[in-house]
Order: sequence, then structure tokens, then C-alpha cells
Amino acid sequence: MINTSLFYKSLSALMLLGPLCFGQYRFAMEGASKKYNTEIDVEECLTDQCGHKANVVLFNKNGEKIQTLVSDNLILSFKESFKPSKVNVISLTQEMVYESPVVFGDFNFDGTEDVALRNGNAGNYSSASYDVYVFNSTRNQFVPSKELTDIASNYQGMFEVDYERKRLITYARSGASLHYTYEYQVIPNKGIDLVYEKIGDVSEDPPKITVREKISNKWVVKKSSK
Repeated sequence: MINTSLFYKSLSALMLLGPLCFGQYRFAMEGASKKYNTEIDVEECLTDQCGHKANVVLFNKNGEKIQTLVSDNLILSFKESFKPSKVNVISLTQEMVYESPVVFGDFNFDGTEDVALRNGNAGNYSSASYDVYVFNSTRNQFVPSKELTDIASNYQGMFEVDYERKRLITYARSGASLHYTYEYQVIPNKGIDLVYEKIGDVSEDPPKITVREKISNKWVVKKSSK
């Protein structure tokens, strides 16, 4: 016997969600990388958001398939509503979404492009989180990087890349008053190392700033008020 109460509760929830469609929805990204084009096949779409499991297929600029990566929860949050389509491939630009689903860059400063895939909202205060893959020249493919994934998943969104100083920069906050900046240095063949931390406390006037910086493998602390 069908539980009619449960059925109507489920139906009501779907009606509140709006036009939910199931299946594979396809998006193409061509301008995010110098070397690669990307096709995203995602499971579910609303009129303003897509999500859940997705295949991210990487092609070279000649159209040859390079590799397929998988995100368990690739989220596309659109700035304007659009009509989902299971038939047509939708051209996707970074200006269309709030957080790019796929980010390219040389994250470990070895001269080759790496890639990060959106994987939910596991960051600080439910901000965007990413799985990071670095290009392994020996295996000629992208491989997961646990350390880079950690800093792309536990702070506020995807980290910034300072190519001049060869550092990865990320941010976090605690409540409305404490704001954090972290800088990581990439150590070839070893991993990453936290080398700079800035804490801004804006609960007082003037705000208090504490800076910790690793110099010659020792932490130096500076405090100031601005």
C-alpha cells in the first residue's frame, strides 16, 4: 500500500523546488584554459542551479579527449535563470556563474596547468569547495592532490595563486569580527607549508592586526592597530 501522506509531502517539496529536471545536462567551457577545453555533464538542473554528480571531460584545443574527471557534487549557481536542456550543449562562461565549476592554473609552480573541480559547499561558512588535480608529466595525466584539495576545501572558496611570489593565498573568517589570511609556499617534491598568517580583529576601534610569518624556519609575530 502506498503511503499517501509521504507521497503528497514529497510532491509538495518538489513543487516548492520549481522545475526540477533529471538526467544529463551538458555545458562547454572554452576560455578557462590556455591548453584545454572542457565539457561538463551534470546530473540535475533547476532554472538557476545545477548540481550533484558530474563528469568533467578535458580536451586539448584540437578536440582530442585527454581525461575524464568526476565530481560528486559539482554545483553551478547561475546569476540569471536559464532553461535547462538535455539536447543542446550550453556554452558556459565564468561571467554566468557565481563560482567557476572548473578552475585552471599552475597551482604547484612546475610550469604545467593544473585543474580544480567544484565539489560542493564544504568551505568556511559553507563557501565553495574544490577538488584539486595536478598534472603529472610522468603519467601524462591529472592526479589528485590531497594537500591542495585541503586548502581549496576548508577556507573561503578556491585559493588565489601569486605567481610572482609563488604562494597560494586563502581566506577565512570567524563570526563578523575575525578575518584571516593564510599564505602557503609550495615545496617541490615535498608538499606545501604555511608561511604567513594574518588575523584581523575588527571588533575594536581601531582594529587589531596580528601577523605571523615564518622566516628562516622560525615564526615571527608582529602586532599592530590600524
